[in-house]
Amino acid sequence: MKKNITHGFHLVKGRSGHAMEDYLVAQFKQVDDNELGLFAIFDGHSGHSVPDYLKSHLFDNILKEPNFWTEPAEAVKRAYGITDSTILDKSGELGRGGSTAVTAILINCQELLVANIGDSRAVLCKNGVAKQLSVDHEPSIESEDIRNRGGFVSNFPGDVPRVDGQLAVSRAFGDKSLKIHLSSEPYVTLEMIEDDAEFLILASDGLWKVMSNQEAVSAIKDVKDARSAAKVLTEEAKIRKSSDDISCVVVKFQ
Repeated sequence: MKKNITHGFHLVKGRSGHAMEDYLVAQFKQVDDNELGLFAIFDGHSGHSVPDYLKSHLFDNILKEPNFWTEPAEAVKRAYGITDSTILDKSGELGRGGSTAVTAILINCQELLVANIGDSRAVLCKNGVAKQLSVDHEPSIESEDIRNRGGFVSNFPGDVPRVDGQLAVSRAFGDKSLKIHLSSEPYVTLEMIEDDAEFLILASDGLWKVMSNQEAVSAIKDVKDARSAAKVLTEEAKIRKSSDDISCVVVKFQ
C-alpha cells in the first residue's frame, strides 16, 4: 500500500422494538497482486436475514465476476443482479424482507468503485468539501418507473413516500412481495483517489436523515482516528434525535 489508509466503524441500534438490522463490512483483502479495500453498509428492513446474507456473499459474488478487473462497473451491476436473484430464490429461508446496500471497493489505493441501491450513502471528502458518490433511490424520484411496473407511490400526510404504501426506497435487495415494482439495479461510479481525497464516509439513512453531507464531513475533518470519527458521527446523529439504526464506516486516505 502506497498510502497509510486506515478505516473504522461504529453502529448504534435505533429505538425501534426489533433487533439491529444494519450490517457492515470493513476489511482489506489481497487478491493476487492487488490490494482491495472492501467497505459496505447494508440497512435491512422486515428482518435481518437479507443484510446478513449480503454481508457474507455480495463481495464474493462481485470478485467472482470474470470481467471484474477489465470492466469493474459492469461486473458490479451483474453481481448485484445475481445476488438479488439468489436472495429471491431463497426467500423461504431468508424471509420476505429486504435491504439497501452501498459498497465501496478501493483498488490498489488508487481507484474507488462505489455502487448502491436504496438510501445508504457514500460521501467523499475532498479538500474539506463533501462529494456524494451514491444516489438516494427514493420513491418520489422514481415514481414514473414504479407506475410503469404496475405499482404506486403513496403520499400519506406525515409520512414519507412509499412504494405500494410500504417501502420508503425504490430500489432494494429482496422484498419478494414488492419486487415486480422495485428495481435492484445499482448506481455505479468510479472515482480516482487523488491527493485531495481526505476520507470516505459510508452510512445508513439513520445518519443522513439528520445530517447533510457537508455537516457530516465537517464534523470529523479534524478527527484523526477513523474509528473515533465513525463514532462521532453516530453519536451526533443520536443527539439530533435519529431514531433509526445508525451504522457508519470511515476510511481515511490521509
